[in-house]
Amino acid sequence: MSDGRGEIKVKMQEQLMGGVYANGLQISHTREEFIMDFLMIAPPNGTLTARVITSPGHMKRILAAMSENIKKYESKFGTIRQADEPSGHGRIGFAAEGGN
Repeated sequence: MSDGRGEIKVKMQEQLMGGVYANGLQISHTREEFIMDFLMIAPPNGTLTARVITSPGHMKRILAAMSENIKKYESKFGTIRQADEPSGHGRIGFAAEGGN
């Protein structure tokens, strides 16, 4: 990675080295930030596996980088078939204990 002034060495925390699997994503936002909750859903339960919070400006850069990488992937491996929306498992989300 470079910031224009030289190379930035990035250290990876050991607990992040294996990564996490997500088959669902819930995105919310405020004026100041975007919150991406990555989920592992195996009905009847789901688990939050990672949460990423970033600024709107960085979110635009993430979106552009994802779009560029999908184009590169598809030119190399072919068109990606979009996954179907989950059905038959009810609403996916969180509820406060004792709440509605």
